[in-house]
Amino acid sequence: MGYVKISDNFLNCTHNMLYSTRLQDYFSSFNNSSPFPFYVVKTSAYFSRFQVKYKRRRQGKTDYRARLRLTKQDKNKYNTHKYRLVVRFSNKDVTCQIVYATIAGDVVVAAAYAHELPEYGLSVGLTNYAAAYCVGLLCARRVLTKFGLADTYEGVEEPDGEYFKVEAVADAPRPFKCLLDTGLKRTSTGSKVFAALKGAVDGGLEIPHKEKRMVGYDKSGKKMDAEVLSKYIYGGHVEEYMETMQEEEPEKYQAHFAKYIEAGVEPGEVEDLYKEVHKKIRENPVLPKKEKKAPSEKKKWQPIKSTYEEKKQRLKEKLAALMEDGDE
Repeated sequence: MGYVKISDNFLNCTHNMLYSTRLQDYFSSFNNSSPFPFYVVKTSAYFSRFQVKYKRRRQGKTDYRARLRLTKQDKNKYNTHKYRLVVRFSNKDVTCQIVYATIAGDVVVAAAYAHELPEYGLSVGLTNYAAAYCVGLLCARRVLTKFGLADTYEGVEEPDGEYFKVEAVADAPRPFKCLLDTGLKRTSTGSKVFAALKGAVDGGLEIPHKEKRMVGYDKSGKKMDAEVLSKYIYGGHVEEYMETMQEEEPEKYQAHFAKYIEAGVEPGEVEDLYKEVHKKIRENPVLPKKEKKAPSEKKKWQPIKSTYEEKKQRLKEKLAALMEDGDE
């Protein structure tokens, strides 16, 4: 009787086939529809330990990484407030606030808005670079007036675009220091956020900053052109655009700058307008509060409850009506 020689390769292949069959039988016990358990992605343990992010992070409103670094205070400073200059932009307004954080929530010390600028003589272009500077200046002068530092730290009364850092005055309180809070706005070179920062610094606040993000900074040459920044502070870029459009496209100028024309602002008067606004802001940064008038008629959102006498009278009327129907 002869013998058949079986090679080692044949034995290895047979072993692998048997092993894979056993694996399929084992994994098919988990789910009959699939031979392998690759469908198991997240177990119940994952969901039971899932931590929901903060509400404002889910809404995409707050950068908590940046906020933590802006609000965290050293323990050896004994609950000293850490102030922030919060700058926010909307489609029609600019907001600057001096804020400090507490466990219960943020507290606003002073605030300034672009919609207040008409009180100082600026009724058009309330969201451009020059207006953002004015709002920052207004916020700075308000907070310094509140703390009695307005006369001690006057800042730059005639801005020229040069770098300025407020210096402490001898035998006087130190400058009011705060940090710039830009929120989610991109901090690119020339952003209007830094126009508000420049206005607050020229207004007398101490805010750590560099001039690398200001308009007029040359990245290649690593130099700051103060004249360019000064032009933007006084609305020179808007004035140039007005003159160009007025010459080349008069009809478009009439439509595009309709509000300027209505307010009587001509291309050659923009710089003087902003200088006058800066002067008025410094003269009277705090506006008087308007008295709230009581409404002539109080609005009642819930139905008025009937008194006992009214309910009794209503019942008598219903009974009388039933008696009349019965007699008929």
